[in-house]
Amino acid sequence: MIDTLLTPELFLEALGETLYMLGISLFFGSILGILLGIAVVVTRPAGVLPNAVVSFVLNAFINVVRSLPFIILLVAILPFTRMIVGTSIGVNGALVPLILMVAPYIGRLVENSLLEVPEGIVEAAKSMGATPVQIFVRFLLPEARGSLVLALTTATIGLLDATAMAGTVGAGGIGDLAISYGYQRFDGITMLVTVVTLVVIVQLIQLFGTRLARKLRRR
Repeated sequence: MIDTLLTPELFLEALGETLYMLGISLFFGSILGILLGIAVVVTRPAGVLPNAVVSFVLNAFINVVRSLPFIILLVAILPFTRMIVGTSIGVNGALVPLILMVAPYIGRLVENSLLEVPEGIVEAAKSMGATPVQIFVRFLLPEARGSLVLALTTATIGLLDATAMAGTVGAGGIGDLAISYGYQRFDGITMLVTVVTLVVIVQLIQLFGTRLARKLRRR
């Protein structure tokens, strides 16, 4: 007989908490990250709206946040998190640091994707009299959409890792289940189930992202 503390209800609750943290933080983090990435590309010296001060500030912000390990960022901004969502514990307490962690990460990935677009396309758009907004909407974004999907796929997997890490400080989810039951209570079955679950979720995210990017690039 297999001895474990894990029940279907406990597992489903943890899975739901992980998907909740992943979905909410990915949604808001993607919006902020895409805007951040576009702003960095627009204001760079060779961009369509060059601005050295704004470009420096944006790049410094991205570099500072990305240089902090997530577990330190999570603890360092506890007062800010409490001010925004009213609590610093549980799944809601993890949302703010997750969004703050993933937005600059996505911003840098978006920047790299947009910079992969050949300069000739931008020059051709300028020669046709396109405005900066038209250059992005009609030329850069369509050309970079496959790369952008892969970038968001990578960010989503990184975000899933962070949700599991947030479990070490009581944020709930699969990570919390692995630590509280698998590690602290020496429940090998729970540890195995949580590891397999995370591996399956990552594989599904990567498979979906790769196929979507391939389809967009063929159009």
